[in-house]
Amino acid sequence: MNCSELNVLLSPFEYESLSNINLSQTSCVVFDVLRATSTMTVALANGAKEIIPCESIEEAIAAREADPELILAGERGGKRITSKLSNSFDFDLGNSPREMKHEFVFGKRIATTTTNGTRAIKACQGAQQVLIGSFLNMSALKQKILDTNPERLFLVCAGTAEKMALEDTLGAGALCDLLWPNLEKAATDSARLACGIYRKNDMKLLEAASEAKNARHLLSIPELAQDVEFCMQRDTHPVIGLMNTDGSITI
Repeated sequence: MNCSELNVLLSPFEYESLSNINLSQTSCVVFDVLRATSTMTVALANGAKEIIPCESIEEAIAAREADPELILAGERGGKRITSKLSNSFDFDLGNSPREMKHEFVFGKRIATTTTNGTRAIKACQGAQQVLIGSFLNMSALKQKILDTNPERLFLVCAGTAEKMALEDTLGAGALCDLLWPNLEKAATDSARLACGIYRKNDMKLLEAASEAKNARHLLSIPELAQDVEFCMQRDTHPVIGLMNTDGSITI
């Protein structure tokens, strides 16, 4: 491979600076393992036509007003957005991958807003390629990157609030591990760190992820607790969401 840099951006502080960088020769893979990128991957695998990532609730509602057939999805504090929070109406779906069933999403356009995931995705606009990453499509991601052979590769971790998130670091590290035979020489210190954290925990991924702040929050909510194990499954949904020039995500 000709890739000159394999870099992992571990927190929002790092990816918010992407707007100051020329990304025209850079591929980005965004990880919000718990749960936005996992949920998007499942929705696309189950036939969603298009996903529109929105930074704010207001942006999502405006998309719905422009297209009344569009499905609204998303969360604040992990829970589905209600009319009390939106000052408008209840969202159709939350941010659980288990909600993205074929009968709900097939052929549908979905506007979604989440605390960190959609923010991280939109921060990558301007990149040559933006891919939606998760454990659910990990091997497909590896093959896509090998096939496209980017000049630079940034693995972008959505994080928790303004801090790094263990589960996203594990996801980025898992992809680094798969690419290591090809890209070890291009790896930055943060890529080596993420890869090392993954390798230390690869035989107990669910246990390790369950200790993360996001996971502990989800596990405390009975109706969302199963999402943690669901999102840590490997290669169950081998499709890759790709950001288009208009900011929408399709496969």
